[in-house]
Amino acid sequence: MAGKLKLHVITVSTRPGRVGPKVAQWFTGFAAAHGAFEAVPVDLADFALPVFDEPHHPRLRKYEHDHTKAWSASVDAADAFAFVTPEYNYFAPPSLVNALTYLAAEWAYKPVGLVSYGGVSAGLRAAQSEKLVMTTLKMMPLPEGVAIPMVGTLIDKEGVFRANDLVDASAKSMLDELHRWAGALKPLRAPVSG
Repeated sequence: MAGKLKLHVITVSTRPGRVGPKVAQWFTGFAAAHGAFEAVPVDLADFALPVFDEPHHPRLRKYEHDHTKAWSASVDAADAFAFVTPEYNYFAPPSLVNALTYLAAEWAYKPVGLVSYGGVSAGLRAAQSEKLVMTTLKMMPLPEGVAIPMVGTLIDKEGVFRANDLVDASAKSMLDELHRWAGALKPLRAPVSG
């Protein structure tokens, strides 16, 4: 695994009873089987980020709180991201907007794939709103994504998410593109000398 680029599969919903971890578990396994990345599951709930509370601008990286330092280290370690995201009120979950706000340089020049889920809309309105914030942080959100409509119908009696052929095909397409972009952007992530 030493030479592989690292993909963080981030569950962004933090509320009790969320579906995100089930979808993220499937996608992490799918990404590992795809083989292009070292797939790492990351649960935003584990960081317990309060509403943004750092006194300094994130671009300075002068973090005072342990939760920010832990979140910074996690994001910094990734070469690419797949955000597993629901839709709240036709928009991105506030947990994700808050988590993005905490950092700046750690996000830059990294590609992002969105695995959105929900009812009929499959979380696509949230995905579009998330791209606006991500480009401001110098991230590269891909046009390719995984949209999962009626997500509840794909969760079996044991509580396991079971993708269908269409979802699998879109996941493969997104991972192929994520890998191309992660490799292409890697030189931009190198430390600037002089």
